[in-house]
Parts: sequence; structure tokens; C-alpha cells
Amino acid sequence: MGEGDQLFARFGRTFDAGDVLFREDEPGNTMFVIQAGQVRITKSTRDGSKTLAILGAGEFFGEMAILNAKPRTATAEAISPLRVLVIDAKTFGQMVVSNAEIAVRLITKLARRLDSANALIEVLMHRDPKARVILGLCRQAEMIGEEREDGSIWVPIDKVELAAEIGLTPDETDDVLVRLRRLKIVGDAHGGGFVVSDLQRLQEFLEFLEMRERFGDA
Repeated sequence: MGEGDQLFARFGRTFDAGDVLFREDEPGNTMFVIQAGQVRITKSTRDGSKTLAILGAGEFFGEMAILNAKPRTATAEAISPLRVLVIDAKTFGQMVVSNAEIAVRLITKLARRLDSANALIEVLMHRDPKARVILGLCRQAEMIGEEREDGSIWVPIDKVELAAEIGLTPDETDDVLVRLRRLKIVGDAHGGGFVVSDLQRLQEFLEFLEMRERFGDA
């Protein structure tokens, strides 16, 4: 039995797609580490529910309830069959004390979360929907994208989820995606999600849009 199987035998749980692991404002004293599957993290806003992140294998979440002993700040829902490790506060403390690598990974992860939050703020500050869609795609490609053999990146998020993250309607988002498809920068993936054929070209297109906005069409 490998180390991962031993950990799952001790701490593991499975969830089906659609299962809610915890809800915003609930008390919590456990964190979760994803072994397989994906989780959507959402937060309630005045305009409804907003997707904060979609997390995959190797990611962890729910740690803030352990670190600050406050209610959950978001809702976590399985979006595919899920295998997770469920770690309580006592076990987590023992792991951090006994393993410096875990402590370093936690600090690194929290720093990345802060960077991700800042990136989301940058997305939402853009008035141009084209820039919002591109920034949102770039952000998701960096967070959960999977590089394929041809160098393209599969982003496992659908139009509705992308629209919710960047604060646009699905129709507004699709208008931009149609243009990106026409330019062959973004395509639809078999089985769902998007394929970014060339991330650098997508970023260059964003720079072009920002330059045009700054200096006009002249």
C-alpha cells in the first residue's frame, strides 16, 4: 500500500458530483486535501453566487477555519467524483510541527491565494468585457489548466462558470469567446471546458486591447 493509499485509509472520504462539503457561514474544524476530482469554491454576493476558484488534485482548502477558528467564508461543492483527505485541527497541527515541508507548502499556498485574489480584483476592475474574459481565462489556465502534448492548455471550466467568476453574463462572455474562437486562440474541448491554443498569443491580444484602450484607436 503506497503512502497515498495509507493516508486515504486513515483520513479519506469520497463525494459524488453535486455534494456540498461545507457551506458558507457554517462552523468548521477540518480542512480538505484533494486526491482526485474537482471542487468549486463559491461565495454569496448581492448578485447571487460567485465562483472564487475551481480546485483540482493536490490542492487544499478549508484551512482558514482551522487557522482562525471562524465560520466558513465560502461554500465548497464537488463538481466531479471526489476523493479527499479530511484533516482536523489537531492532526493538522501535528503535521505542521513534525514536517517543515508541510508548513512551507501552507505558507506558499496562502501567498498564491493572495496573488490569486489580487488577480481577480484586477479582472473585475476592467470595464472592457473582452479584457475580463481574457484575464479570466489566463487566470484559470494558470490555476487549473493542464498542458497537452501539442502545447495547448485545457481549462476545465465552462462558459457559465467563467462568466460567474468575471462578473459578466453568459451571453456577454460568449460574445467574446466567439471572437477568440474566430482568431483560433481559444477552442472548445471535447468533454467540456476550453482549449487555449497559445497562452502567449492570448496574453499578447490582451496587451493589444489595453494599449488600444489607453491610447485610442488612432
